[in-house]
Amino acid sequence: MAEKPTVYVTRRIPEAGLALIRDTCRMRLWEGELPPPKEVLLQEVADCDGLLCLLTDPIDAEVIGAGVRLRVISQMAVGVDNIDLRAATARGIPVGHTPGVLTEATADFTFALLMAAARRIPEGVDYVRAGKWQTWEPMGLLGVDVWGATLGIVGLGRIGAAVARRARGFAMRVLYYDPNRRPDLETELGAEYAELEDLLASSDFVSLHCPLTSQTYHLIGEVELRRMKPTAILINAARGPVVDPDALVRALSEGWIRAAALDVTEPEPIPPDHPLVSLPNCIVVPHIASATVATRERMAAMAAENLLAGLRGERLPYCANPEVYQRES
Repeated sequence: MAEKPTVYVTRRIPEAGLALIRDTCRMRLWEGELPPPKEVLLQEVADCDGLLCLLTDPIDAEVIGAGVRLRVISQMAVGVDNIDLRAATARGIPVGHTPGVLTEATADFTFALLMAAARRIPEGVDYVRAGKWQTWEPMGLLGVDVWGATLGIVGLGRIGAAVARRARGFAMRVLYYDPNRRPDLETELGAEYAELEDLLASSDFVSLHCPLTSQTYHLIGEVELRRMKPTAILINAARGPVVDPDALVRALSEGWIRAAALDVTEPEPIPPDHPLVSLPNCIVVPHIASATVATRERMAAMAAENLLAGLRGERLPYCANPEVYQRES
């Protein structure tokens, strides 16, 4: 009887994924609340056939090199900017991820952030809890309209397109910027292509849905924030480093833009004493756009399916570096 492969899982994930792995592998699981330290990762991968990780784990060339038996890396996330794909591909290691499944949950949450910032919901909650609500106030906590406003979407992939579909229900004009124009979605969604600078200048809400790459690092900095309307609201449910946090602090403090709502930050997690956390016109939540029971269970199952396929020597159902298979052929 063949020996079961050894697998390391860097955090407790929903049982939908763990059960699949436990049934067919010798599984070691990091039980800590925080990610395993780098030295633990290096030690654990040394004798592992497979690794299931999260976006908080730095799977760099050193870690990949330490995994001399690694046959597959599977990440329970869509983005893989924490993984050195080049190093993995050079080793012939396929890298799995979980695209598609979190699209609708993330789009829902993006609109939740947009609405919360537009109508100042967190400020209202704090107002009541602080005992300040004494009467109905005709000028109290005035927000901005969402209905009929202009929404600028940066990155019209799966999630960006899902956000655009929701915007139609609010009769919003939708502009989008993406390195690749999407005439099919322009027709389907009534979205209008715009260069980034024009989108920023014209939008009442700017929502970020692009991957983190060397080209998108600090894509939204001082120049871009100054191009936005002083009444505009920025939403980031992509990756924290897409926005320059120092520039955003100044923009919110000095009134370049009206407000921001962030599911992701730089750094992440953001320290509680960071200026963005204390600004009344900035909503910061702890990277929870995909945090629904059904979504996280499906993500865990997909990550396990990728892992097990790689261990069997099969093509990963959801592979972030498909060129690895060209390399083998």
